[in-house]
Amino acid sequence: MVSAVQPASTLRRRAAVAALLRDRGDLLVVAGLGSPAYDLHAAGDSDANFYLWGAMGSAALIGLGLAQAQPARKVLALTGDGEQLMGLGGLATIAVAKPANLVVAVIDNGHFGETGMQPSHTGRGIDLAAVAAACGFAETHKARDLGAVHALCAGLHRPAAGPRLFVIEVAAENPPRSLPPRDAVYQKNRFRARLGLPVS
Repeated sequence: MVSAVQPASTLRRRAAVAALLRDRGDLLVVAGLGSPAYDLHAAGDSDANFYLWGAMGSAALIGLGLAQAQPARKVLALTGDGEQLMGLGGLATIAVAKPANLVVAVIDNGHFGETGMQPSHTGRGIDLAAVAAACGFAETHKARDLGAVHALCAGLHRPAAGPRLFVIEVAAENPPRSLPPRDAVYQKNRFRARLGLPVS
């Protein structure tokens, strides 16, 4: 769904992600390739974070699998507009699966930050919250300032009727990278240990 293009946001992405995760408790977080992973790491590394160094377009769907495997836990898939546009069909799959413990948070700067800051489709008016609502998400919300992000944070742990999608509109910027661990086996094992699962 195409909406009128909004003026550029001035919200800083690192501040937004830190505010969203301020009271994370035992929230499990899957972070998509590139800036969302750097933002999550900058907000505080944790064994409850699972960083994707590849699998572009898959953060929301990996979040879905985790939410289905851990139905008693709240799961946040932290992704960017470019990645979610690549995995657009995943929104329909999530809506059909109806995981009440999953939130997809799209950090939307309206640009493809990993490839040179070209305008993305959201920068040209595609409304991911409207797309998710049309697919059947239980709730969708948008935030353009820290007050709105704090409100989303407060709602992360409350019961929901199905999956939710938050679009957090941020300024187009490339802050210094905060690099999470790159060792995939280490990441897998520490995450499995957090879940009380065997490691190898």
